Amino acid sequence: MSALEIIGVAVSALAIWLTARRKMLCWPIGLASVALYGWIFFDARLYSDALLQGAFAALQLYGWWRWLAQQRHGDDAGRDGPRTVAPVGGVRFAQLAPDLIAAVSLSALLGAAMARYTDAALPWIDASLAAFSLVAQLWTARRYIVSWTLWIAVDAVYVGVFIYKGLYLTSGLYALFLVLAALGWRDWSRADTAREASYVASGSRI
Repeated sequence: MSALEIIGVAVSALAIWLTARRKMLCWPIGLASVALYGWIFFDARLYSDALLQGAFAALQLYGWWRWLAQQRHGDDAGRDGPRTVAPVGGVRFAQLAPDLIAAVSLSALLGAAMARYTDAALPWIDASLAAFSLVAQLWTARRYIVSWTLWIAVDAVYVGVFIYKGLYLTSGLYALFLVLAALGWRDWSRADTAREASYVASGSRI
């Protein structure tokens, strides 16, 4: 394991912890982790994941903008303290289905391209994880609580992939992500429940 991987682990762990805590600082820290892992994945011939970092950078900026807008203009902005945002629960499957269909389609297209034109180590698994990670990050930017459920599934598979590739410290990082994702789901769910209770108590309606 390289010094770069050690730094990437530390920065990425900090970013995901800040996300679980709904802190705005998660986005600039996340951008730093994206840059680090872009190179790590390229060096390991995980090309889909290397490309994924570019898309993640765009989604990091999008999420930063979305969270800032909610914090400044949302009717519940600052309810949970400064520099936090409110999670969104109760998202219907009909709202999620287009994103999931897009992920399946992207998995097939990217996997086929990687298998045919590159020496990617695990083209189909790599492509699927890349596609569903994009959806999970998009849902995080939208503050969907269900994003944590998808992150748990993705991270569990990533643990096995990185063990196979010999990136043992990174596999440990993703095992930590599993724990952080579970904590994130718990904390976001609790915050949403408390917010709903507060509205009911004050006679307001969402």
